[in-house]
Amino acid sequence: MPDPAAAPSLVAPSLDALSYEPLTPTAYLDRAAAAHGDRIGVVDGERRWTYVELHDRCTRLAGGLAPLAGGRPVAVLAPNTHVLLEAHYGVPWAGVPLVAVNTRLAAAEVAYILSHSKASVLIHDPSFDVLVDDALARLDAPPRRIRVGAEYESLLAGAEPLHRTPTDERSLLAVNYTSGTTGRPKGVMYHHRGAYLQAVAMVSHTGLTPSAVHLWTLPMFHCNGWCFPWAVTAAAATHVCLPKLDPTEVWRLIREEGVTHLNGAPTVLSMIAYAQEAAPLPKNRTIRMATGGAPPSPAILCRMGELGFDVTHLYGLTETYGPAMLCDWRPEWDSLDGAAQARLKARQGVGNIISCTARVIADDGTDVPADGTTTGQIALRGNNVMLGYLDDPEATAAAAPDGWFRTGDIGVVHADGYVELRDRSKDVIVSGGENIASVEVEQAIMDHSAVLEAAVIAVPDERWGEVPAAYVTLRDGASATAAEIIDHVRTRLARFKAPKSVTFGDLPKTSTGKIQKYVLRDKAWAGAARRIN
Repeated sequence: MPDPAAAPSLVAPSLDALSYEPLTPTAYLDRAAAAHGDRIGVVDGERRWTYVELHDRCTRLAGGLAPLAGGRPVAVLAPNTHVLLEAHYGVPWAGVPLVAVNTRLAAAEVAYILSHSKASVLIHDPSFDVLVDDALARLDAPPRRIRVGAEYESLLAGAEPLHRTPTDERSLLAVNYTSGTTGRPKGVMYHHRGAYLQAVAMVSHTGLTPSAVHLWTLPMFHCNGWCFPWAVTAAAATHVCLPKLDPTEVWRLIREEGVTHLNGAPTVLSMIAYAQEAAPLPKNRTIRMATGGAPPSPAILCRMGELGFDVTHLYGLTETYGPAMLCDWRPEWDSLDGAAQARLKARQGVGNIISCTARVIADDGTDVPADGTTTGQIALRGNNVMLGYLDDPEATAAAAPDGWFRTGDIGVVHADGYVELRDRSKDVIVSGGENIASVEVEQAIMDHSAVLEAAVIAVPDERWGEVPAAYVTLRDGASATAAEIIDHVRTRLARFKAPKSVTFGDLPKTSTGKIQKYVLRDKAWAGAARRIN
Protein backbone atom coordinates (compact mmCIF):
# COMPACT_ATOMS: atom_id res chain seq x y z
CA MET A 1 0.00 0.00 0.00
CA PRO A 2 1.23 3.56 -0.62
CA ASP A 3 2.61 5.42 2.34
CA PRO A 4 -0.06 7.91 3.54
CA ALA A 5 2.66 10.28 4.56
CA ALA A 6 3.71 10.54 0.93
CA ALA A 7 0.23 11.43 -0.35
CA PRO A 8 -0.21 15.00 -1.67
CA SER A 9 -1.71 17.48 0.77
CA LEU A 10 -5.29 18.59 0.13
CA VAL A 11 -4.57 21.94 1.80
CA ALA A 12 -3.45 24.68 -0.56
CA PRO A 13 -0.03 26.17 0.17
CA SER A 14 -1.72 29.55 0.61
CA LEU A 15 -5.41 29.71 1.35
CA ASP A 16 -5.28 33.48 0.89
CA ALA A 17 -4.04 33.06 -2.67
CA LEU A 18 -6.75 30.51 -3.35
CA SER A 19 -9.77 32.18 -1.82
CA TYR A 20 -9.06 35.87 -1.42
CA GLU A 21 -8.48 38.71 -3.85
CA PRO A 22 -8.59 42.33 -2.64
CA LEU A 23 -11.69 44.03 -3.99
CA THR A 24 -11.10 46.93 -6.39
CA PRO A 25 -13.53 48.50 -8.88
CA THR A 26 -10.81 48.65 -11.52
CA ALA A 27 -11.13 44.87 -11.87
CA TYR A 28 -14.40 45.44 -13.70
CA LEU A 29 -12.50 46.77 -16.71
CA ASP A 30 -10.28 43.66 -16.71
CA ARG A 31 -13.39 41.52 -16.95
CA ALA A 32 -15.12 43.71 -19.54
CA ALA A 33 -12.04 43.59 -21.79
CA ALA A 34 -11.75 39.82 -21.39
CA ALA A 35 -15.43 38.94 -21.79
CA HIS A 36 -16.79 41.77 -23.98
CA GLY A 37 -13.62 43.19 -25.45
CA ASP A 38 -14.84 43.60 -29.03
CA ARG A 39 -17.98 45.49 -28.05
CA ILE A 40 -18.23 49.29 -27.91
CA GLY A 41 -17.50 50.47 -24.38
CA VAL A 42 -17.30 54.25 -24.87
CA VAL A 43 -18.99 56.75 -27.17
CA ASP A 44 -17.62 60.30 -27.00
CA GLY A 45 -18.88 62.44 -29.84
CA GLU A 46 -17.62 60.89 -33.07
CA ARG A 47 -15.08 58.71 -31.23
CA ARG A 48 -15.79 55.15 -30.16
CA TRP A 49 -13.64 52.65 -28.30
CA THR A 50 -14.14 48.97 -27.62
CA TYR A 51 -13.52 47.62 -24.14
CA VAL A 52 -10.17 46.21 -25.28
CA GLU A 53 -9.18 49.65 -26.55
CA LEU A 54 -10.38 51.32 -23.36
CA HIS A 55 -8.38 48.84 -21.28
CA ASP A 56 -5.25 49.54 -23.32
CA ARG A 57 -5.64 53.31 -23.01
CA CYS A 58 -6.13 53.07 -19.24
CA THR A 59 -3.07 50.88 -18.68
CA ARG A 60 -1.01 53.27 -20.79
CA LEU A 61 -2.35 56.21 -18.81
CA ALA A 62 -1.21 54.39 -15.66
CA GLY A 63 2.22 53.77 -17.16
CA GLY A 64 2.61 57.41 -18.10
CA LEU A 65 1.41 58.77 -14.75
CA ALA A 66 3.25 56.49 -12.32
CA PRO A 67 6.75 58.07 -12.68
CA LEU A 68 5.23 61.59 -12.65
CA ALA A 69 3.02 61.00 -9.60
CA GLY A 70 5.68 59.64 -7.27
CA GLY A 71 3.03 58.05 -5.07
CA ARG A 72 0.96 61.23 -4.71
CA PRO A 73 -2.64 61.80 -5.94
CA VAL A 74 -3.48 62.76 -9.52
CA ALA A 75 -6.17 65.41 -10.06
CA VAL A 76 -8.39 65.67 -13.13
CA LEU A 77 -10.39 68.73 -14.17
CA ALA A 78 -12.56 67.71 -17.10
CA PRO A 79 -16.20 67.47 -18.15
CA ASN A 80 -17.89 64.12 -18.81
CA THR A 81 -15.49 62.96 -21.53
CA HIS A 82 -13.49 59.79 -22.10
CA VAL A 83 -10.59 61.43 -20.23
CA LEU A 84 -12.32 61.48 -16.86
CA LEU A 85 -13.67 57.98 -17.46
CA GLU A 86 -10.16 56.70 -18.28
CA ALA A 87 -8.84 58.37 -15.13
CA HIS A 88 -11.13 56.21 -12.98
CA TYR A 89 -8.99 53.23 -14.05
CA GLY A 90 -5.65 54.65 -15.14
CA VAL A 91 -5.00 56.68 -12.00
CA PRO A 92 -5.62 53.80 -9.53
CA TRP A 93 -3.60 51.46 -11.80
CA ALA A 94 -0.73 53.94 -11.42
CA GLY A 95 -0.96 53.17 -7.71
CA VAL A 96 -2.24 56.58 -6.58
CA PRO A 97 -5.59 58.10 -5.55
CA LEU A 98 -7.81 60.01 -7.99
CA VAL A 99 -9.01 63.54 -7.23
CA ALA A 100 -11.82 64.44 -9.64
CA VAL A 101 -12.24 68.22 -9.38
CA ASN A 102 -15.58 70.01 -9.61
CA THR A 103 -15.61 71.84 -12.95
CA ARG A 104 -17.59 74.83 -11.66
CA LEU A 105 -15.24 75.90 -8.90
CA ALA A 106 -13.35 79.19 -8.82
CA ALA A 107 -9.57 79.33 -9.16
CA ALA A 108 -9.02 79.79 -5.41
CA GLU A 109 -11.11 76.70 -4.67
CA VAL A 110 -9.28 74.59 -7.26
CA ALA A 111 -5.96 75.78 -5.84
CA TYR A 112 -7.03 74.79 -2.32
CA ILE A 113 -8.00 71.27 -3.44
CA LEU A 114 -4.74 70.77 -5.33
CA SER A 115 -2.76 71.94 -2.31
CA HIS A 116 -4.75 70.07 0.33
CA SER A 117 -4.71 66.78 -1.59
CA LYS A 118 -0.99 67.20 -2.39
CA ALA A 119 -1.77 66.46 -6.04
CA SER A 120 1.32 65.64 -8.10
CA VAL A 121 -0.29 65.96 -11.53
CA LEU A 122 -3.26 67.89 -12.90
CA ILE A 123 -4.85 66.62 -16.11
CA HIS A 124 -7.22 69.23 -17.50
CA ASP A 125 -9.46 69.90 -20.45
CA PRO A 126 -8.46 72.85 -22.70
CA SER A 127 -11.74 74.58 -21.87
CA PHE A 128 -10.28 75.24 -18.41
CA ASP A 129 -6.99 76.79 -19.53
CA VAL A 130 -7.68 80.19 -17.96
CA LEU A 131 -9.00 78.67 -14.73
CA VAL A 132 -5.95 76.40 -14.42
CA ASP A 133 -3.54 79.27 -15.16
CA ASP A 134 -5.08 81.23 -12.31
CA ALA A 135 -5.22 78.29 -9.89
CA LEU A 136 -1.63 77.17 -10.44
CA ALA A 137 -0.33 80.73 -10.12
CA ARG A 138 -1.62 80.70 -6.54
CA LEU A 139 0.51 77.72 -5.52
CA ASP A 140 4.12 77.71 -4.40
CA ALA A 141 4.60 74.13 -5.63
CA PRO A 142 2.02 73.53 -8.38
CA PRO A 143 1.43 70.04 -9.75
CA ARG A 144 2.68 68.92 -13.14
CA ARG A 145 0.18 70.07 -15.74
CA ILE A 146 -1.01 67.81 -18.59
CA ARG A 147 -3.37 69.34 -21.12
CA VAL A 148 -5.95 67.11 -22.80
CA GLY A 149 -5.29 66.82 -26.51
CA ALA A 150 -1.91 66.27 -28.10
CA GLU A 151 -0.05 66.31 -24.77
CA TYR A 152 -2.40 63.78 -23.16
CA GLU A 153 -2.35 61.48 -26.18
CA SER A 154 1.45 61.72 -26.35
CA LEU A 155 1.63 60.61 -22.71
CA LEU A 156 -0.39 57.51 -23.53
CA ALA A 157 1.43 56.74 -26.78
CA GLY A 158 4.86 56.86 -25.16
CA ALA A 159 4.02 54.84 -22.05
CA GLU A 160 4.41 51.17 -21.29
CA PRO A 161 1.19 49.58 -19.96
CA LEU A 162 0.99 49.41 -16.16
CA HIS A 163 -1.57 47.63 -14.03
CA ARG A 164 -1.07 48.01 -10.28
CA THR A 165 -3.74 46.65 -7.96
CA PRO A 166 -4.00 47.16 -4.20
CA THR A 167 -2.88 44.59 -1.65
CA ASP A 168 -5.19 46.24 0.89
CA GLU A 169 -8.75 46.67 -0.37
CA ARG A 170 -9.35 49.43 2.18
CA SER A 171 -6.49 51.52 0.84
CA LEU A 172 -7.19 54.96 -0.58
CA LEU A 173 -8.83 54.92 -4.03
CA ALA A 174 -10.09 58.49 -4.41
CA VAL A 175 -10.58 61.78 -2.60
CA ASN A 176 -13.81 63.66 -3.28
CA TYR A 177 -14.26 67.18 -1.96
CA THR A 178 -17.50 68.37 -0.41
CA SER A 179 -19.15 71.53 -1.66
CA GLY A 180 -17.63 73.65 1.08
CA THR A 181 -20.74 75.79 1.51
CA THR A 182 -20.05 76.41 5.20
CA GLY A 183 -16.26 76.69 5.07
CA ARG A 184 -13.33 74.94 3.47
CA PRO A 185 -14.32 71.81 1.51
CA LYS A 186 -13.43 68.51 3.17
CA GLY A 187 -11.63 65.71 1.37
CA VAL A 188 -13.78 62.58 1.62
CA MET A 189 -11.67 59.43 1.39
CA TYR A 190 -12.98 56.44 -0.61
CA HIS A 191 -11.45 52.98 -0.45
CA HIS A 192 -11.32 50.28 -3.14
CA ARG A 193 -13.65 47.91 -1.27
CA GLY A 194 -16.38 50.50 -0.82
CA ALA A 195 -16.36 51.57 -4.47
CA TYR A 196 -16.36 47.93 -5.67
CA LEU A 197 -19.40 47.09 -3.55
CA GLN A 198 -21.22 50.33 -4.30
CA ALA A 199 -20.81 49.63 -8.02
CA VAL A 200 -22.36 46.18 -7.49
CA ALA A 201 -25.33 47.82 -5.79
CA MET A 202 -25.81 50.29 -8.63
CA VAL A 203 -25.73 47.50 -11.23
CA SER A 204 -28.32 45.56 -9.27
CA HIS A 205 -30.73 48.37 -8.45
CA THR A 206 -30.69 50.07 -11.86
CA GLY A 207 -30.77 46.90 -13.95
CA LEU A 208 -27.58 47.49 -15.94
CA THR A 209 -26.77 44.72 -18.45
CA PRO A 210 -24.46 44.33 -21.47
CA SER A 211 -27.27 45.69 -23.64
CA ALA A 212 -27.62 48.88 -21.56
CA VAL A 213 -26.57 52.30 -22.87
CA HIS A 214 -25.76 54.76 -20.10
CA LEU A 215 -25.86 58.50 -20.83
CA TRP A 216 -23.60 60.62 -18.61
CA THR A 217 -26.00 63.34 -17.44
CA LEU A 218 -24.54 63.12 -13.91
CA PRO A 219 -21.10 64.72 -13.43
CA MET A 220 -18.41 62.04 -13.08
CA PHE A 221 -16.61 64.27 -10.58
CA HIS A 222 -19.59 64.10 -8.21
CA CYS A 223 -19.00 61.20 -5.80
CA ASN A 224 -17.09 59.57 -8.67
CA GLY A 225 -20.34 59.67 -10.62
CA TRP A 226 -22.09 57.68 -7.86
CA CYS A 227 -19.61 54.89 -8.74
CA PHE A 228 -21.22 54.47 -12.19
CA PRO A 229 -17.86 54.76 -14.05
CA TRP A 230 -17.22 51.36 -12.49
CA ALA A 231 -20.82 50.08 -12.41
CA VAL A 232 -21.49 50.59 -16.13
CA THR A 233 -18.22 48.81 -16.94
CA ALA A 234 -19.03 46.00 -14.50
CA ALA A 235 -22.16 45.33 -16.57
CA ALA A 236 -20.16 45.71 -19.82
CA ALA A 237 -22.71 48.33 -20.87
CA THR A 238 -21.92 51.32 -23.10
CA HIS A 239 -20.81 54.68 -21.69
CA VAL A 240 -22.14 57.64 -23.72
CA CYS A 241 -20.23 60.76 -22.72
CA LEU A 242 -21.94 64.13 -22.47
CA PRO A 243 -19.57 67.07 -21.88
CA LYS A 244 -22.39 69.57 -21.37
CA LEU A 245 -25.88 69.06 -20.02
CA ASP A 246 -28.00 70.33 -22.89
CA PRO A 247 -31.61 69.03 -23.06
CA THR A 248 -31.60 69.14 -26.88
CA GLU A 249 -28.48 66.98 -27.00
CA VAL A 250 -29.87 64.67 -24.32
CA TRP A 251 -32.97 63.96 -26.39
CA ARG A 252 -30.87 63.51 -29.57
CA LEU A 253 -28.66 60.93 -27.87
CA ILE A 254 -31.66 59.20 -26.33
CA ARG A 255 -33.06 58.67 -29.81
CA GLU A 256 -29.89 58.10 -31.84
CA GLU A 257 -27.78 56.08 -29.39
CA GLY A 258 -30.61 54.07 -27.87
CA VAL A 259 -30.05 55.32 -24.33
CA THR A 260 -31.54 53.07 -21.65
CA HIS A 261 -30.15 54.58 -18.44
CA LEU A 262 -29.21 57.98 -17.03
CA ASN A 263 -28.91 59.74 -13.67
CA GLY A 264 -29.23 63.26 -12.32
CA ALA A 265 -30.62 65.66 -9.75
CA PRO A 266 -34.33 66.58 -9.81
CA THR A 267 -33.45 69.71 -11.79
CA VAL A 268 -32.14 67.42 -14.54
CA LEU A 269 -35.53 65.69 -14.57
CA SER A 270 -37.17 69.07 -15.07
CA MET A 271 -34.80 70.01 -17.89
CA ILE A 272 -35.56 66.76 -19.70
CA ALA A 273 -39.27 66.68 -18.95
CA TYR A 274 -40.02 70.19 -20.19
CA ALA A 275 -37.52 70.45 -23.03
CA GLN A 276 -38.90 71.51 -26.38
CA GLU A 277 -37.89 68.11 -27.82
CA ALA A 278 -39.61 66.11 -25.06
CA ALA A 279 -42.12 63.56 -26.30
CA PRO A 280 -43.34 60.21 -24.96
CA LEU A 281 -41.12 57.27 -25.79
CA PRO A 282 -42.53 54.38 -27.84
CA LYS A 283 -44.77 52.08 -25.78
CA ASN A 284 -42.20 49.26 -25.89
CA ARG A 285 -39.36 51.43 -24.56
CA THR A 286 -38.57 52.61 -21.04
CA ILE A 287 -35.57 54.60 -19.79
CA ARG A 288 -34.46 53.90 -16.25
CA MET A 289 -33.38 57.02 -14.42
CA ALA A 290 -32.01 57.45 -10.92
CA THR A 291 -32.35 60.81 -9.19
CA GLY A 292 -30.97 62.21 -5.96
CA GLY A 293 -29.73 65.36 -4.30
CA ALA A 294 -33.16 66.57 -3.23
CA PRO A 295 -36.59 64.96 -2.97
CA PRO A 296 -38.27 65.03 -6.42
CA SER A 297 -41.80 66.32 -6.37
CA PRO A 298 -44.64 63.92 -7.16
CA ALA A 299 -45.58 66.29 -10.01
CA ILE A 300 -42.26 65.87 -11.84
CA LEU A 301 -42.33 62.10 -11.22
CA CYS A 302 -45.76 61.89 -12.83
CA ARG A 303 -44.52 63.89 -15.83
CA MET A 304 -41.49 61.64 -16.28
CA GLY A 305 -43.72 58.59 -16.08
CA GLU A 306 -45.89 59.97 -18.87
CA LEU A 307 -42.77 60.35 -21.05
CA GLY A 308 -41.70 56.74 -20.45
CA PHE A 309 -39.05 57.21 -17.74
CA ASP A 310 -38.98 54.82 -14.80
CA VAL A 311 -37.50 57.01 -12.05
CA THR A 312 -35.90 55.61 -8.90
CA HIS A 313 -35.24 57.99 -6.05
CA LEU A 314 -31.83 57.59 -4.40
CA TYR A 315 -30.38 59.16 -1.29
CA GLY A 316 -26.81 59.65 -0.20
CA LEU A 317 -23.95 62.07 0.28
CA THR A 318 -20.36 62.49 -0.80
CA GLU A 319 -19.47 60.65 2.41
CA THR A 320 -21.45 57.56 1.29
CA TYR A 321 -20.13 57.06 -2.26
CA GLY A 322 -23.34 58.61 -3.51
CA PRO A 323 -26.55 56.57 -3.12
CA ALA A 324 -26.64 54.68 0.19
CA MET A 325 -30.44 54.36 0.11
CA LEU A 326 -33.11 54.08 -2.53
CA CYS A 327 -36.87 53.82 -2.85
CA ASP A 328 -36.84 50.08 -3.53
CA TRP A 329 -40.02 49.49 -5.52
CA ARG A 330 -42.44 46.84 -4.27
CA PRO A 331 -44.51 44.91 -6.85
CA GLU A 332 -47.67 45.31 -4.77
CA TRP A 333 -47.50 49.05 -5.52
CA ASP A 334 -47.94 48.42 -9.26
CA SER A 335 -51.74 48.47 -8.96
CA LEU A 336 -51.85 51.92 -7.38
CA ASP A 337 -52.78 54.99 -9.40
CA GLY A 338 -50.09 57.30 -10.77
CA ALA A 339 -50.42 59.91 -8.02
CA ALA A 340 -50.08 57.33 -5.25
CA GLN A 341 -47.08 55.76 -6.97
CA ALA A 342 -45.43 59.17 -7.33
CA ARG A 343 -45.87 59.87 -3.61
CA LEU A 344 -44.21 56.56 -2.77
CA LYS A 345 -41.39 57.15 -5.26
CA ALA A 346 -40.58 60.48 -3.63
CA ARG A 347 -39.50 58.68 -0.45
CA GLN A 348 -35.83 57.99 0.18
CA GLY A 349 -36.56 54.37 1.06
CA VAL A 350 -34.20 51.78 2.46
CA GLY A 351 -30.52 50.91 2.36
CA ASN A 352 -29.16 49.55 -0.92
CA ILE A 353 -28.11 45.90 -1.09
CA ILE A 354 -24.64 46.47 0.32
CA SER A 355 -25.64 49.08 2.94
CA CYS A 356 -26.41 48.62 6.59
CA THR A 357 -29.97 49.43 7.60
CA ALA A 358 -30.37 53.18 7.90
CA ARG A 359 -31.43 54.68 11.20
CA VAL A 360 -33.37 57.81 12.10
CA ILE A 361 -32.27 58.87 15.54
CA ALA A 362 -33.40 61.35 18.16
CA ASP A 363 -31.09 63.80 19.91
CA ASP A 364 -30.34 61.22 22.62
CA GLY A 365 -29.16 58.66 20.03
CA THR A 366 -32.20 56.38 20.24
CA ASP A 367 -34.24 55.34 17.21
CA VAL A 368 -37.44 57.24 16.54
CA PRO A 369 -40.66 55.21 16.24
CA ALA A 370 -41.70 54.06 12.77
CA ASP A 371 -44.84 56.18 12.75
CA GLY A 372 -44.16 58.41 9.73
CA THR A 373 -44.41 61.46 11.97
CA THR A 374 -41.64 61.59 14.56
CA THR A 375 -38.58 63.24 13.09
CA GLY A 376 -34.92 62.56 13.74
CA GLN A 377 -31.55 62.69 12.01
CA ILE A 378 -30.67 60.07 9.40
CA ALA A 379 -27.57 58.07 10.37
CA LEU A 380 -25.60 55.60 8.24
CA ARG A 381 -22.70 53.17 8.51
CA GLY A 382 -21.25 50.29 6.50
CA ASN A 383 -18.96 49.41 3.60
CA ASN A 384 -20.09 52.40 1.54
CA VAL A 385 -19.28 55.01 4.14
CA MET A 386 -16.05 56.99 3.87
CA LEU A 387 -12.75 56.19 5.55
CA GLY A 388 -12.91 59.72 6.96
CA TYR A 389 -11.92 63.25 5.98
CA LEU A 390 -8.40 63.68 4.64
CA ASP A 391 -6.08 65.13 7.31
CA ASP A 392 -9.05 66.16 9.47
CA PRO A 393 -9.55 63.72 12.35
CA GLU A 394 -11.58 66.23 14.35
CA ALA A 395 -14.19 66.62 11.60
CA THR A 396 -14.25 62.85 11.11
CA ALA A 397 -14.91 62.24 14.81
CA ALA A 398 -17.61 64.91 14.89
CA ALA A 399 -19.38 63.40 11.88
CA ALA A 400 -19.44 59.89 13.38
CA PRO A 401 -19.31 60.23 17.18
CA ASP A 402 -20.49 56.67 17.86
CA GLY A 403 -19.66 54.81 14.65
CA TRP A 404 -22.76 56.09 12.85
CA PHE A 405 -22.32 58.89 10.31
CA ARG A 406 -24.65 61.81 11.00
CA THR A 407 -25.96 63.05 7.68
CA GLY A 408 -27.46 66.33 8.89
CA ASP A 409 -30.74 65.37 7.19
CA ILE A 410 -34.03 65.21 9.06
CA GLY A 411 -36.43 62.35 8.28
CA VAL A 412 -39.14 60.02 9.49
CA VAL A 413 -39.57 56.24 9.32
CA HIS A 414 -42.83 54.86 7.96
CA ALA A 415 -44.47 51.70 9.24
CA ASP A 416 -43.07 49.74 6.27
CA GLY A 417 -39.51 50.73 7.26
CA TYR A 418 -39.05 53.25 4.46
CA VAL A 419 -37.37 56.53 5.37
CA GLU A 420 -38.66 59.83 4.08
CA LEU A 421 -36.53 62.97 4.11
CA ARG A 422 -38.25 65.95 5.64
CA ASP A 423 -35.46 68.53 5.47
CA ARG A 424 -31.85 69.41 5.98
CA SER A 425 -31.43 70.35 9.62
CA LYS A 426 -30.32 73.84 8.58
CA ASP A 427 -33.32 74.22 6.24
CA VAL A 428 -36.05 73.61 8.82
CA ILE A 429 -38.03 76.83 9.27
CA VAL A 430 -38.97 77.66 12.86
CA SER A 431 -41.81 80.16 12.67
CA GLY A 432 -43.49 81.26 15.88
CA GLY A 433 -42.33 78.06 17.57
CA GLU A 434 -43.71 75.83 14.80
CA ASN A 435 -41.36 73.72 12.68
CA ILE A 436 -42.00 73.91 8.93
CA ALA A 437 -40.27 71.50 6.55
CA SER A 438 -39.14 73.46 3.49
CA VAL A 439 -39.35 70.30 1.35
CA GLU A 440 -43.05 69.92 2.12
CA VAL A 441 -43.76 73.48 1.03
CA GLU A 442 -41.61 73.10 -2.10
CA GLN A 443 -43.51 70.01 -3.18
CA ALA A 444 -46.83 71.79 -2.73
CA ILE A 445 -45.57 74.65 -4.92
CA MET A 446 -44.32 72.19 -7.53
CA ASP A 447 -47.85 70.85 -7.92
CA HIS A 448 -48.80 74.14 -9.58
CA SER A 449 -48.99 73.64 -13.34
CA ALA A 450 -46.91 76.75 -14.13
CA VAL A 451 -43.97 75.91 -11.86
CA LEU A 452 -40.73 74.37 -13.09
CA GLU A 453 -38.62 74.59 -9.92
CA ALA A 454 -38.99 75.94 -6.40
CA ALA A 455 -36.90 76.59 -3.30
CA VAL A 456 -38.23 77.63 0.09
CA ILE A 457 -36.13 79.19 2.84
CA ALA A 458 -36.63 81.02 6.11
CA VAL A 459 -36.46 84.80 5.98
CA PRO A 460 -36.48 87.26 8.92
CA ASP A 461 -39.82 88.37 10.33
CA GLU A 462 -40.31 90.81 13.21
CA ARG A 463 -43.37 89.05 14.62
CA TRP A 464 -42.62 85.35 14.02
CA GLY A 465 -38.83 85.41 14.04
CA GLU A 466 -38.74 83.80 10.60
CA VAL A 467 -41.28 82.81 7.95
CA PRO A 468 -41.19 80.78 4.72
CA ALA A 469 -40.27 82.56 1.50
CA ALA A 470 -40.48 80.92 -1.93
CA TYR A 471 -38.20 81.34 -4.93
CA VAL A 472 -39.81 80.03 -8.08
CA THR A 473 -38.82 79.37 -11.69
CA LEU A 474 -41.77 79.15 -14.06
CA ARG A 475 -41.98 76.93 -17.12
CA ASP A 476 -41.32 78.54 -20.48
CA GLY A 477 -44.47 80.29 -21.65
CA ALA A 478 -46.25 79.87 -18.30
CA SER A 479 -47.38 82.62 -15.98
CA ALA A 480 -48.42 82.89 -12.34
CA THR A 481 -48.57 85.56 -9.68
CA ALA A 482 -47.24 85.41 -6.15
CA ALA A 483 -50.79 85.46 -4.81
CA GLU A 484 -51.73 82.49 -6.99
CA ILE A 485 -48.76 80.47 -5.72
CA ILE A 486 -49.53 81.29 -2.09
CA ASP A 487 -53.22 80.45 -2.48
CA HIS A 488 -52.26 77.22 -4.22
CA VAL A 489 -50.14 76.15 -1.23
CA ARG A 490 -52.89 77.08 1.23
CA THR A 491 -55.23 74.61 -0.45
CA ARG A 492 -52.74 71.83 0.37
CA LEU A 493 -51.06 72.78 3.64
CA ALA A 494 -51.80 74.62 6.86
CA ARG A 495 -51.93 78.35 6.29
CA PHE A 496 -48.89 79.06 8.49
CA LYS A 497 -46.78 76.84 6.20
CA ALA A 498 -47.57 78.85 3.07
CA PRO A 499 -44.84 81.21 1.86
CA LYS A 500 -45.28 84.83 2.84
CA SER A 501 -43.52 86.01 -0.33
CA VAL A 502 -42.69 84.62 -3.77
CA THR A 503 -39.73 85.72 -5.89
CA PHE A 504 -39.65 84.65 -9.54
CA GLY A 505 -36.48 83.94 -11.50
CA ASP A 506 -33.68 81.44 -12.06
CA LEU A 507 -32.39 79.59 -8.99
CA PRO A 508 -28.69 79.34 -8.05
CA LYS A 509 -27.38 75.80 -8.44
CA THR A 510 -24.32 73.68 -7.88
CA SER A 511 -22.54 71.95 -10.75
CA THR A 512 -24.57 68.81 -10.01
CA GLY A 513 -27.89 70.63 -10.30
CA LYS A 514 -28.66 71.03 -6.60
CA ILE A 515 -30.35 74.29 -5.69
CA GLN A 516 -28.04 76.40 -3.52
CA LYS A 517 -30.37 77.47 -0.75
CA TYR A 518 -27.46 78.92 1.18
CA VAL A 519 -27.02 81.57 -1.55
CA LEU A 520 -30.64 82.62 -1.14
CA ARG A 521 -30.38 82.38 2.64
CA ASP A 522 -27.18 84.44 2.88
CA LYS A 523 -28.78 87.23 0.88
CA ALA A 524 -32.02 87.15 2.86
CA TRP A 525 -30.24 87.18 6.23
CA ALA A 526 -27.50 89.70 5.42
CA GLY A 527 -27.05 91.85 8.51
CA ALA A 528 -29.36 89.67 10.63
CA ALA A 529 -28.54 86.81 12.98
CA ARG A 530 -30.18 83.43 12.57
CA ARG A 531 -29.88 80.34 14.74
CA ILE A 532 -29.22 77.31 12.54
CA ASN A 533 -30.71 74.15 14.05
